[in-house]
Amino acid sequence: MRKSAKREAARREAELVARLVHEFLDQHLPTMVTGSAHTMRSYRDSVGLYLDYLESEGVTSESLSREDFEQARLEGFVAWLKRERGNSNGTCNVRLAAVRGLVGYMASREPGMRYLEHEAKKVARQKKGKRRVESMSEEAVKALLEEPDTSTAIGRRDLTLLTLVYSTACRIDEARTLTAENVRLDGPKPHIVVRGKGGKNRAAYLLPKVASMLRAYMAEALGHDPAPGALVFPSPTKEGEAISARALDKRIKTYAKAAHEKCPDVPEGAHMHQLRHSKATHLVAGNDINIVEVQHLLGHEDLSTTMVYVDAVGPKDTNSLATLEDERDAKLDKRWKSGGKTTLRGSCGL
Repeated sequence: MRKSAKREAARREAELVARLVHEFLDQHLPTMVTGSAHTMRSYRDSVGLYLDYLESEGVTSESLSREDFEQARLEGFVAWLKRERGNSNGTCNVRLAAVRGLVGYMASREPGMRYLEHEAKKVARQKKGKRRVESMSEEAVKALLEEPDTSTAIGRRDLTLLTLVYSTACRIDEARTLTAENVRLDGPKPHIVVRGKGGKNRAAYLLPKVASMLRAYMAEALGHDPAPGALVFPSPTKEGEAISARALDKRIKTYAKAAHEKCPDVPEGAHMHQLRHSKATHLVAGNDINIVEVQHLLGHEDLSTTMVYVDAVGPKDTNSLATLEDERDAKLDKRWKSGGKTTLRGSCGL
């Protein structure tokens, strides 16, 4: 084949690959995979990083080819994420999953690229020394919440506290130290403001049923006009102090033991933090919100901490991908036909 013919074939190949990348992000994802802006941005971030990696390896908009999506390249991408960006194994796995989604799309559109899907499957996920998440099933949580005796003030308090911790996935200390001024029930979006680790505040929104329960409890326990600094869950024995974590642990274990008799899924040694774990796991398992929203809900500084909930529910489909870094989205520009030298991101419409 003459040099001019080879150059023309390479040009057509590069244009085809760039077009497929663009179509995957601009057409396939929003219509066939997800309507979530967070998830869309995750794919764009991950694919953009893959293109950055290819450029670092000398690939240009004129030399881009299907061979740049084979096993060796994908493995090189994982190594590059670790070396150049310091990404954890969990983050590498999520980035790789996004690129695998792209490869699967390319394979489905071009018969000559079908082999790439097999190549992508050969790339091993990164092993992680992950901590075990102790969560309960939704049935177990329901059984546990049915145990407090709501004919008593203590039972109503316990039910309110347990429900609040589960529904907002807040830490037990965040709930114990909640004050009246940080309970906002009268606006269009009832929520509580909790102070998390590092002294950072975050809002935790409440479902109408939970807001109604909290409103009724506060009216009974604190009166209709409590002082702003009044503790929502005060100690019954030590004035001015929050109910102790030890006392709450005893309460939940009492309820868990009784609930276990009716629902074996309830662990007899249940602890308050399991409600937080359970809520996060249920959200991830149900695809109710994506992983970055779970990160914000839990108040995690690092997304890799939140990723344990993805591992806890097993392999996820691509809808569970989330925005891992807040990289600025460039305005999508269909430049894959424009010709001339440009970046790989530019040639692919990123």
